[in-house]
Parts: sequence; C-alpha cells; structure tokens
Amino acid sequence: MEKGQMTAGELSTLTGLTTGAVTGLIDRFEKRNLVKRKFAEDDRRKVIIEPNTEVIMALLVPLYKEFRSESEALLASFSIEEIKILETYFSKAIDVMKKATNQLNNEQAQK
Repeated sequence: MEKGQMTAGELSTLTGLTTGAVTGLIDRFEKRNLVKRKFAEDDRRKVIIEPNTEVIMALLVPLYKEFRSESEALLASFSIEEIKILETYFSKAIDVMKKATNQLNNEQAQK
C-alpha cells in the first residue's frame, strides 16, 4: 500500500467505529471527492481507501491559515516570562502524553 492509504478495516480499528459506520463515512467522503476506493491487487475483497490530498488540503488550508493567524496573535499577547512557563508546561505535557500513549500501545499489543 502507498503512504496515506489504509483499508476500511484499518480505518474501523483506528477510529473504533463499526465496519458499517466506516462504510457510511467512506461513502460520504467519496461523494465529496475526499477519498477513492480501490481494490487491493493481491486480494480483490480488500478495499483500500486512498485520500485525495489535493482536495483535502484545499479544504484545510483556509482553516489552518485563520488558526495560525489567531494563534500567532495570541502568542504575541504573552510576555517572555509567560512564554517560558508555557514552553515548560507543554514540554512536560508532551512527555506525559507520550508515556500514556506508550502504555496504551503496550496494553493493546498484549491483547
């Protein structure tokens, strides 16, 4: 499989949605030209979901541009001392999140 592609089953596992719900989701994404269904060459029963990154990015870029602009304005409103406190917090929070993620991954691997 190429980068960014996944099977419908993998999407179901990743999201925790039922296969039926994922099928409906893929149907809606396909109607908006966000994804395309392809059959796996080695197993025609396996459906591969291929994202249309060009269309997806066209939808996201305007949202990200506004988000980035507002985030930059927010950051500019803090003093240097406050920014250092935020950096310390986020650095430590990332470590906490990594630890929790690793723990969850290890628990899933043991099942």
